[in-house]
Amino acid sequence: MTDRDRTLEAPHRRLKSGSRILEIVAVRGYRTMSWLIGRVLPPGVARAIIGRGAQLSYLLWPTKRRWSNSNFGHVLGLVPDDRRVRRLALSAYHEYASYIVEVMRLPYLGRDQAASWVEQAELDGIETAWKESKGGLVLALGHVGNNEAVAAAVALRGWPINVVADDSAYPELFEDFRRLREAWGIHVIPWRNLREIFAVLRKKEMLALLVDWGYRADGIPVRLFDAWTTLPAGPATLAAKTGSRILPITIRRDGPHGEPHFHVSWAPPIEVASSAPADLARATQQMADALAATIGSAPQQWYSFKPIWPSTAAESDDLRRRAEAMLADDGSKRSGVATATPGTSGAPTEAPTDAPSGGA
Repeated sequence: MTDRDRTLEAPHRRLKSGSRILEIVAVRGYRTMSWLIGRVLPPGVARAIIGRGAQLSYLLWPTKRRWSNSNFGHVLGLVPDDRRVRRLALSAYHEYASYIVEVMRLPYLGRDQAASWVEQAELDGIETAWKESKGGLVLALGHVGNNEAVAAAVALRGWPINVVADDSAYPELFEDFRRLREAWGIHVIPWRNLREIFAVLRKKEMLALLVDWGYRADGIPVRLFDAWTTLPAGPATLAAKTGSRILPITIRRDGPHGEPHFHVSWAPPIEVASSAPADLARATQQMADALAATIGSAPQQWYSFKPIWPSTAAESDDLRRRAEAMLADDGSKRSGVATATPGTSGAPTEAPTDAPSGGA
């Protein structure tokens, strides 16, 4: 993997500013497409156009194609250049178009209409898991289905739902995103605002975190499908420090035609006994098992197109050794354990309870 590839592994952390002119063009282009899809184009036509465009990007962008083939090869247990892997990747890119169309329609819909896309009765169990938690509830989500619609359905019930979002690129689009969700009762927290992230869980609220942003060597080692990789340390660390539960959520799109319809299910809630490395490792592995079940049941609906697994055997061996060391460390010989930032990256950093807040 080249140095350039590695800079693209974590789309949620933009450390250097790009061209302001290109940003403005991208923002205006997105807003124009959103207006066309929300006001002019029928959803089916929009899905067909964007779906073909997404598939074309897979075919014409070698780096993205290599990453996607590697990811779906792991899911299917096949080599990346197998035709079945390529076929699944093309299907996933076309399915991703459905999500893009739905997101672009959101500014022209009411919260009730977006929430109507979700099977409402299936949310009842989330409330039970939340009420039984000593702290808040960390909703661990993957890039599957439509998290926006489910957040709208949760907010419609009056439950306190918070989402952590990236504010490091395209500030105008982030502000559009934040303003719409706040109007719907979905509180948006920039990923660097550690103080508020901890605070909402201490207030026994819900916090939604995406966990499949892409491989980072400094995450917590887990087995996902057939190989070692990492997931962010943030969810388990947050749960341990605030007495919260983790609830891995599965969102499944039902059928490609007509208005969207989503089913919601979940794995058993995960309790994190302490911030000891062994407890964090076990909880994060449970999240990985739930994520694998979510992806494996409908891999064409998985739209995380960044590298999810390391590219070398040496990295995999190092992750295995780190996992063994974490599982052997119950924290009994130390007074405290370094924890991780709970933002979208999950990159290990000291995260004290009085961490300075960030902002959009």
